[in-house]
Parts: sequence; C-alpha cells; structure tokens
Amino acid sequence: MTKSIRIPALFYTTAIAAVILGCLAPSARAADDEPSPAEAVARIKEQGLTSNSQAMATLSYLSDVIGERLTGSPSLKRANEWTKTKLQGWGLVNAHLEPWGPFGRGWELKRFSAQIVEPQVFPLIAYPQAWSPGLKRALKADVVYLGGVNTSNLESYKGKLGGDIVLISATHEVRPNVDPLFERQSESNLTHLAETTGDTSLYRNRGGGANRFGRNNNSSRMRPARLLDFLQKEKVGLVVSESSQGEGGTVFVQSATVPSASANVSFTNRGGPSAYALNAPAMPPQITLAAEDYNRLARMLQQGVKLKMAVDFKAKYYIDDPMAYNTIAEIPGSDLKDQIVMLGGHMDSWQAGTGATDNGAGVAAAMEAVRIIEAARLHPRRTIRIALWSGEEEGLLGSRAYVSNHFGYYTGGPAGRRRGSEGETNRPPRKFAPGPEFDNLSAYFNLDNGAGKIRGIYMQGDKAARPLFVKWMEPFHSEGAETVTLANTGSTDHISFDSVGLPGFQFIQDQLDYMTRSHHSNEDVFDRIQEADLKQAATVMAAFVYAAAMTDEKIPRKPPSSED
Repeated sequence: MTKSIRIPALFYTTAIAAVILGCLAPSARAADDEPSPAEAVARIKEQGLTSNSQAMATLSYLSDVIGERLTGSPSLKRANEWTKTKLQGWGLVNAHLEPWGPFGRGWELKRFSAQIVEPQVFPLIAYPQAWSPGLKRALKADVVYLGGVNTSNLESYKGKLGGDIVLISATHEVRPNVDPLFERQSESNLTHLAETTGDTSLYRNRGGGANRFGRNNNSSRMRPARLLDFLQKEKVGLVVSESSQGEGGTVFVQSATVPSASANVSFTNRGGPSAYALNAPAMPPQITLAAEDYNRLARMLQQGVKLKMAVDFKAKYYIDDPMAYNTIAEIPGSDLKDQIVMLGGHMDSWQAGTGATDNGAGVAAAMEAVRIIEAARLHPRRTIRIALWSGEEEGLLGSRAYVSNHFGYYTGGPAGRRRGSEGETNRPPRKFAPGPEFDNLSAYFNLDNGAGKIRGIYMQGDKAARPLFVKWMEPFHSEGAETVTLANTGSTDHISFDSVGLPGFQFIQDQLDYMTRSHHSNEDVFDRIQEADLKQAATVMAAFVYAAAMTDEKIPRKPPSSED
C-alpha cells in the first residue's frame, strides 16, 4: 500500500521549548511551519523553474571556467573545492572532500597544436588522448599510414618507423546523416518503458570514441596493446588514431593505450592495463584526429604524396597525491536525521570538451536540487546527502569506493570461481559485509544521461517503490515527466548502490544530441545544454529527494537474490 507523505508531528507546542530545542540540538530542523506536499512542490517549482534558478550559472562556472575534469587532474581537484564551497554557501553542512584510492597519476595538457606543413600547410582537428605522454620537443616528421597492418605484415615495418608519425586506424566512410542528431524520447519508447515487467535491461552505450583502431574485426588485425608495444620499441615519434565515431569535425577521444598487457600495472574495468597507473609502462605519445582529416591524410599517402606533420604537444603527470576525491555535503534532517536520502552525479569528465553534458549537467542539477530545498525553506525529516563523484569514467570507481566504505561490499562469488577435479564449478560463498550506514540509507537518486529533461525514472526492478514514484511524478506530468518503469539501466553511479542491494535509481532523460554529438567528444560543451531542460531536471530531482526524505518509512528494498 502506498505510504502517504506525512507532515511531521510537532515535538514541542510552545515557542520557548522550540528555542530550547534549537539551542541543545542545532542540527535538528523545526517542523512547525512545514508545508503540505502540494505546497512543497509549489515552492520547489517556484525556485527551480523560474528566474530564481541558478542551475545554468553553476554549470557555466563548472564547465566554462574550471573546464575539463579528468580524474586525478588539478582541474578536478579545483572542481571538488569549488563545489564544496558553493554548497556551504547555500547552507549545507558537513561539506568535505572524501578521498578514495589510490587512483593513480593525474594528467594535465599544457600545450597542443597539429598541422600538415608539407607539401602544403593546413591545420588539423585533433586532440591528445588522456594520460598520453607529451613530446620532449616540438616534432616535425614524416607521416606513415599503417591502417592495413596485421599480424602477417607487421614485421615488414621493423626498423623503418623511428621518429615517424604513424596513422594506425583503418579509414572508414563518412556517410551523410539521414537520422536527426537531436531527438527526444518518443512516446512509443516511453510507453514501452512504462509497460515493462522488470526483466528489461537498458544498458546504454558508454563507449563513445568507438574503436580507435578501426572497424575491421578481421582476426588477423593487430591487437591494440601488441601494436602499441611494437611501435614503442620502434621509437615512433607519435601515434595517430582516427575518431571512428562521429563526423563534421566532432572528435571522440578518451584514454591512451598502454602498449603491453603483460606489464605489472593496474587494470581498468574492461580488463586492460590503465594509462593512469602509477607504474604504467612507457608508451608513445598518442592523439586522435577528426575522421575527415584522417581520411584525407590516408588518401594522400595512398596516392604517393609525402606528408610532413608538425606537432607541439606538452603534458604533465601528477604523482604526489595518488588519491581522488568525492565532494560530499548534507542538509540535516529532523526526527529521522540518522536516516539518509542521497542524490548525485559524477563530476569527472574526459579531456577534449569541458564535461558539460557528461556530466556537468547532472552535477549542476543535483547541486541545484539541494539549493532549491534550502531556498524553499523545506525541512526534511531525513538527512539529505549530495555526492559528486569522481572516477566514474574509469569504472564507477569513486561511487563504488564510497558505497564500500559506508554501506558495505560483497566478498566471494563469481570472481572466485574455480574448477574442481571433475570439472564442476566451485566458488567461495558470496557474502555481504555491511557497512556502518547500510541500514540508514533510504535511496540514492542519480542523474547522468546527458543534458535532457527528465521524462521518468528507472526503478531497477524495485516493484514496491512504484506506488510512491507514480505519486511523486504526478505534479510533473505537465513538464513532460510521467514514466515510471521497472526496467534497469546501467553504466553509471546508481549501479554502485543497486549492486549491494540498496535502492539506487537513475532518471529517464531526453537524449537530445548526447550520444550522437557530445558524449566523450570535443562537443561536450556548455552550448549543448538546453536551459529549460536543465531547470526541469533539477526541479524534478529536488521534489523526489524531498519526498523520499519525508515518508514514514524508507524506500522499500528489492528482495535479496538467491546468492545474497
């Protein structure tokens, strides 16, 4: 049965008693002026959907002024400090940076340019790959196309590539776009989501940048780590990959590739060695080139034209502090202050853009949501805690560490499988080690699907939460948010909570041009943001978080799986 949103009972009936309570327990919130649920939503809308909103100003400073926020970088640390100070200024308490790790080495781009200088001069649209080493000095060198290299002909290049700039991706045809780059959720898709029974998983593509080593899946093609190992030994001057996703000058670019998978280095969530590891092996400098520029160079070389490219590329590693940080702050609760409702998004980004859509928009919306609650003079029963994560792009690292430290973690299970003497699969029992706040969390709400407005919420199969969410969504039907689905969606920070049995939810958002243009690209910038969408998202988020903080009972949890 649906629990109604309850107006908290008065602790004391006289003004004097209230003053005494305030003096003795300053973190407790007075409840004598708490509005009805309808009035609370009206206050939230007044703050969030009008000129009172500060969401765009927050995002502009985060993305335009601070800029890219690669995990471990000085710019991400500046963002940590700035968001902490901003949240404190809005009245939140217990604002702090919470370390996790060690993560590895930080990286910062100091200088970069690239152009063809012979037989004619023309600039190139290119970006360095994260954690790539820079050049010791500006480079002017011959360009060599290795897009067709495979295991059978690699040795023919031995001793011939020293100091050269090598193009390693296979070219691909750039076709005209017939589908719109910008679109919103279709009514048919929202209807499908609303009708799902809960066995649907909608894990979105988080791989922006596609296959930097080309789209040819022929088994004779070189594995990236092996090819980079060969090029490192040849002492090439620079490795150039094609942005094989995107066109029109949009460059999708992420991390540099570590040459040897056998090196004793840290591993990413995809199983490969990480370029950010403190003990990462040496690697050649690596950049990614826009598809049209890359294809032109390849065609010129294939017609026998000799090209020289000039590149100036300087980067700096940071190893003094291998830790990364999450920004945390709270609005203290009243009678249920020991219980927690959380909200957040990830603050780290990739380096080619300014991290506006991925995920500055989610950070700005979450920050705006708590600002709205404070400015609307709403006094939650439960403590509301905002978390701005780092390390999401490297595998949800910041939120996983936080969940492990505060709420618990699993030991044993599938990672410990081993074969018995007769071939049967055995494994140590999967066991949960609860953390100090496991019983206190009501729910976590996440925003990280771009800059589009909220159209509903994924319940991750939590059927018991549906009546609450349907009720909380009703005031926002006129703003386009009405879909409540049992479907799962993945690959962002709510999964860190859901994976240990805690209620973790991600909102459904309009796609806009997130996956077609801005996700992990040089177009991940403030100009891809729609102001009305961001305001609406922050407002819906504020209403959900406040409602969750006011219910008599915590958000129902899913039944544990048979392995738990």
